[in-house]
Amino acid sequence: MFHIIDSHLHCGVQKVSWGWEELRRRLKTAGIGGAGLIPPVEDIYDRYDFHFTDPPAWQACRRQAHQYLLDLHDPHIHLYRYFFVWNDFAWEELSPEHVAIKWHRHANEPEYHYDDPRCREFLKVVQVRGLPILLEETFQNTLFFLERLLPAGVPLIIPHLGGLNGGYMALRRAGVWDHPQVYADTALASTWEMADYVDRWGSARLLFGSDYPFGEPAYELAKVQSLNLPESDRQAILGGNFRRLAGL
Repeated sequence: MFHIIDSHLHCGVQKVSWGWEELRRRLKTAGIGGAGLIPPVEDIYDRYDFHFTDPPAWQACRRQAHQYLLDLHDPHIHLYRYFFVWNDFAWEELSPEHVAIKWHRHANEPEYHYDDPRCREFLKVVQVRGLPILLEETFQNTLFFLERLLPAGVPLIIPHLGGLNGGYMALRRAGVWDHPQVYADTALASTWEMADYVDRWGSARLLFGSDYPFGEPAYELAKVQSLNLPESDRQAILGGNFRRLAGL
């Protein structure tokens, strides 16, 4: 039986109060049967300290954030866990339960150490396991990642149809959406951007997401439904593409 998957949800309880029970209630209300769960940025690194050095207390916080999601179980909603990578590039902590990677920073936040050999080690493990990467980075770092770091065959999902990676149109002009390994999610994107993307590149590389708690799952779902796409396209965006990428 087909169930809708919201592929972009934040859930955690350490430095924020985005626990599963409230999120579950919203998903049930919206008729969403699958949840792609990502630890909150606030539990991964200090986003307000550009010179953040990742002391042991933060490493422990990050491990606990991942463990919280791994320990969740629900009788009615299918749960899919992301591993949120930071500068320890802790590929040893990847669990068989992790189906995707979250890679995230904004321009005013501490930077990834892309020149660290462990970064390449982490990406090699990701490639071997066939895990997609959800990348939210600056425009220039998005291009750098795509051109210099992305391993062959690894799907790269750009959230918000590029809204925080430089913008949908900037990525379109740069040819990013033409790359065969690049996907996008719909979280917080406009219906115009969704429609333009599907018109130009089809539905096979677009995933539904809400970016809860920044987006409301029911509202973001309604935006996709309003496109009035053929049923095969609708099902691809609302779950089929994520299942395929995550090897489900």
